[in-house]
Amino acid sequence: MKPLYLIGALICFGSVFEGNAQGQSSDSKQQPANHAGPGTTQQAPSVEHKGRSGSPLSEVVRVGPMLYLSGQLGVNAAGALAAGGIKAETKQVMENIRNILEKNASGMERVVKCTVMLLDIAERPAMSEVYAGYFPRDRMPARSTFGVTGLALGARVEIECMATVK
Repeated sequence: MKPLYLIGALICFGSVFEGNAQGQSSDSKQQPANHAGPGTTQQAPSVEHKGRSGSPLSEVVRVGPMLYLSGQLGVNAAGALAAGGIKAETKQVMENIRNILEKNASGMERVVKCTVMLLDIAERPAMSEVYAGYFPRDRMPARSTFGVTGLALGARVEIECMATVK
């Protein structure tokens, strides 16, 4: 895929300087090309932020048909970490993700990518066992998993996701 990105970048780069090749001065104001075709207009996708009261971040951001969820910890409604280790925390994380998705016109079947951060990478198999139960077997999202040196509230796992809306 890298060659395709390079080709795309060269095409875009070339179109920026196309005017100069046609004898236009470099300081002339050019209108951007409308690549959507004649009679159509391009609009930037709308962006909607939904935050938590008193939090310095958005819980979820919607850009067009995509939802971007902030990392979720295995905390309950009272803000306490789920007791019982990595499996219990992962279960609570996944329930938190499910709730956010459902409140935002999406669902677990619409998750396309997750990033998992583990305090102890050796707990990956146990986390994966719980995690996998939340998705259709034939539609698992893409995933990256990292070992980290610390997580907020002393958590063992944090998961962030991207999903489409219905």
